[in-house]
Amino acid sequence: MSASPARRAASHLLETVLEAQRPLEEALDGVPPMDPRDKAAGHRIAAAVLRRLGSLDAAMEPWLRRAPPAPALRALRIGAAELLLLGTPPHAAVASAVSLAPRPLAGLVNAVLRRLAEAGPAALDGLDAERLDTPPWLWAAWHAAHGEAVRPIAAAHRVEAPLDLSLRPGATPPEGATLLPTGTARLPAGTRITELPGFAEGDFWAQDMAAALPARLLAAREGEHVADLCAAPGGKTAQLALTGARVVAVERDSVRMGRLRENMLRLRIAPELVCEDMARWQPAAPLDAVLLDAPCTATGTIRRHPDLPHLRRPKDVSKLAQEQRRLLHAAARMLRPGGRMVFATCSLQAEEGEAHLAALPEGMRLDPIRPEELPGLEGCITPQGALRTRPDQGPEGGMDGFFVMRLARVGG
Repeated sequence: MSASPARRAASHLLETVLEAQRPLEEALDGVPPMDPRDKAAGHRIAAAVLRRLGSLDAAMEPWLRRAPPAPALRALRIGAAELLLLGTPPHAAVASAVSLAPRPLAGLVNAVLRRLAEAGPAALDGLDAERLDTPPWLWAAWHAAHGEAVRPIAAAHRVEAPLDLSLRPGATPPEGATLLPTGTARLPAGTRITELPGFAEGDFWAQDMAAALPARLLAAREGEHVADLCAAPGGKTAQLALTGARVVAVERDSVRMGRLRENMLRLRIAPELVCEDMARWQPAAPLDAVLLDAPCTATGTIRRHPDLPHLRRPKDVSKLAQEQRRLLHAAARMLRPGGRMVFATCSLQAEEGEAHLAALPEGMRLDPIRPEELPGLEGCITPQGALRTRPDQGPEGGMDGFFVMRLARVGG
């Protein structure tokens, strides 16, 4: 039996992420040409492996004397995910995994997966899945930052996130969507946005409900001159522009700027686009408001990017936190007296969030977020008046982990 295109795609994705240490989205671009349905199925298998890697390895451990070579381990993990998580019939899961393994190792893969098939999903019973599926350094950091919430955070990462949409004013939510109190329309995980009526017409765009909050809290007004810094892929740019504000979107990466430009064309929005490092860019005149969604480890988006725990390292946190401080100070210099800024990161790491409250740029003060601004999310407002969301919070389906603070320039 030869390996199916979907399983070959899954093997390629796992090799690229776990061995070459490259992002899953980049790995998807390198998948050999195949039917889109096979590619999607391969992505689904690989994502399941990445979400539950520690648990899958623990379930197979009783039948492995030592770690097998990488090609066999990939085949084993794919077979285990299909057997224990995805409901694939045992004979198909075992046979397809064996077909992926190099010939000298096919017997090993066959023997281990047959034993796992006999045990069935019960092989996962009794495992501490939250700990096994979370790198120890992340568990320690989240426990220090969020206390006992570390376990529900880790549990939330095992479940694929729903599709959240931000709607153009006046647009009707797609059929079957749930409209959340914050205005986000939510559809089940796995929904293909490009197949929804209204997508081509620019009625909506993909944006997690938490990712939509920074622009909402900036509360741009018609006629104001506003900058969206580090703007790609453009969801927040769209939110700001649709208020009637004069928006300039600044993005230093030319590839990401291309994606932003494509999104603005589909949405029929025409902000000013600037491809430049925001730390070097200066507006022609001081701005009324600035939104800075700074580069970060993105650990708040693991539900959508299950490769992140396998790619990030502790050193990334301190490096990015330092970069965020630099950008925060640069953004503050763009504001007029009395101007306001919203700073955000999609990270669960305290160094990339709460720690910034202790070192605000000169001339800036915290403008506390008020409970009435976020109906239903009042419990996410910190005692200092910042916003901290976690994937285990919010309505059914959760939301991304974000830190948001709003600042105002003194004077004016």
